[in-house]
Amino acid sequence: MPVWVRRYIKVFIAGCLVISFCLVEADAQSRKKKRARRARKAPVVRPVITNPTIAPPDGTETASGDVKIISTADSAQDPTSATDPKKAKPAASPEPEQMQQTITSLSNQVNKLNDRLQSMQEDDRYQLDMERLTRAEQRAEQLRSQLMDVQAKIADFEARLEQIDYALKPENIEASTAGIGTTRPEQVRDARKKQLEGEKSRVTAQLKLAENSKTRLEGSVANADSEVDQLRTKLQQRREQMDAAPATPADAPKPKKPE
Repeated sequence: MPVWVRRYIKVFIAGCLVISFCLVEADAQSRKKKRARRARKAPVVRPVITNPTIAPPDGTETASGDVKIISTADSAQDPTSATDPKKAKPAASPEPEQMQQTITSLSNQVNKLNDRLQSMQEDDRYQLDMERLTRAEQRAEQLRSQLMDVQAKIADFEARLEQIDYALKPENIEASTAGIGTTRPEQVRDARKKQLEGEKSRVTAQLKLAENSKTRLEGSVANADSEVDQLRTKLQQRREQMDAAPATPADAPKPKKPE
């Protein structure tokens, strides 16, 4: 998966987290407001005290002629038995439980999103290391190719120097100028010798430059190979850690192993 797509997914997950926390806060505030309104609108129940009816002090006669006193004290209502609004227990509201369940559910979702985001970040770091390894391998190959070209040039320069040294021998110079008709053969031989010595100087300078380039390229190739080995070791360790970690979701992209 491209890196920019992963970045968009990260931004989307972060937005979901912020929206989830905002919804939880808004839900809690709305429930608190509803509870406050209900508390304000609840009617205040005032205790009503009623005076008991007192029976007249006269008694009633029974069939045997005894006087029976009827007391109405038991039928009187106890003023303290009136409903006390302070002692009345309010009905248990299921709102705290629902709020707790909502918070727990949202917290679980946030934890899952965090785990998913952490897994995606690990995959991104793995992919970046893979890209670095690929670039390092390509650079090492390019440097190795340049080194081979320089070595071929050095071989050509050395072969050309051998030819010039052979041509600078007096007998060879004389043989090369023997077919030229002139009254001053010494000047022709000297001109030929100067020409060969100038060419030898140029080839020698080019050979030194090629040898310097060879030395520099050899050091660069060694550094590039060392970097490639370090990146491969790092990727192998990261891959082992990812394999030892808990399994990622089925839809999460799985990084490829380095070849």
